[in-house]
Amino acid sequence: MSEDRKIELDRMRFEKNKTSTNLTYLAILADVFFFICIYQSDVGTWYYNIMIGASIIYNLIFMLAAFLSSEGVKNYMEGYSWLLGLLGIIQVARIFIIPVQALAATVTIQDQTVQVMGGWQFARCVIYLLCSAICCFSASAIGIRKSRALNAHLASLEAEGN
Repeated sequence: MSEDRKIELDRMRFEKNKTSTNLTYLAILADVFFFICIYQSDVGTWYYNIMIGASIIYNLIFMLAAFLSSEGVKNYMEGYSWLLGLLGIIQVARIFIIPVQALAATVTIQDQTVQVMGGWQFARCVIYLLCSAICCFSASAIGIRKSRALNAHLASLEAEGN
């Protein structure tokens, strides 16, 4: 191992994993934009159902879990990186729940059939969820790689000390 790589790994003991943390913050921000995009809509009574209530609760859980994970990956804890990967998978799956259903749904308001979600709003929702998922996946991959490198380095330092 080169001397530069050893120095880089040794510095990780004292510096936080800012890359994964900032990517997680971006994932939360993209989820907030999705949240706003969906819940600003008020087309008839289509949005007043149990699925929207569950979605609101999940959004809160996502934001809390992602923030907790951001603190964990900041300190090179690999388990939180895996949680971010799971959150990314769920963000992709969410595309097929409310946005797809709302795009296909119509309601009748004053004898006129109205589409619940237009194509542009659907595209924005998909983009926000995909951005959130990509940030979660990236933060997860970087966090796993860095935490494993740091753990291997710490184990080599411990072996040299004995």
